[in-house]
Amino acid sequence: MLRILQPVLKFHWLTTLALMGLFALGFGLATLNLFMMLSANFNLIAVHGAMALFDGALLQLIELFVYGYLAVIFYVLLKSCEQVLVEHILG
Repeated sequence: MLRILQPVLKFHWLTTLALMGLFALGFGLATLNLFMMLSANFNLIAVHGAMALFDGALLQLIELFVYGYLAVIFYVLLKSCEQVLVEHILG
C-alpha cells in the first residue's frame, strides 16, 4: 500500500498536506467516542453476560475493534505524510 501511496506523497508538497488533512480527519472520526463506546460495551457484557452477546453486543464489540484498527491505519498514514513533509522542508 505504501508503494502505491509513495509517488502520490512525493508528487507535490501541497498534495501531501491535503492528504495529511484527510488522514487526520479520518483518524479523528474513527476515534470519536471510541473509548466511551468500548467502556459501555464491556459494562453491558459484564452486567448482562451471554444475553447481551446474543442481542448484538458481540457484533458491536467487533465493529468497535475494526474502528480501532481503522484509526491506527489513518494514524500511520498521517505520520507518513508528516515524515515526507519534514523531509521536504529539511531538504
